[in-house]
Amino acid sequence: MAMTNATERKILRWVHIIASVPIVGYIYGPVAERPEAVIVVRFILFPAVVLTGLWMWKGMWLKNWWKKKIAMASR
Repeated sequence: MAMTNATERKILRWVHIIASVPIVGYIYGPVAERPEAVIVVRFILFPAVVLTGLWMWKGMWLKNWWKKKIAMASR
């Protein structure tokens, strides 16, 4: 069963928003003083926000490119 584009967008949007909240706390709050929080924000949450943002922006282009590449390889 495939996921619809609307469902994929909703999931990515919420992951993007929820993962961005601790980044704001890192910038403006006292989170930067806790070493564990710094590691989580730098190496987990920030890359997750970047990847979800890129996927929402260029995901359809990447899917189409991948389908064309697979179609050319199967010939």
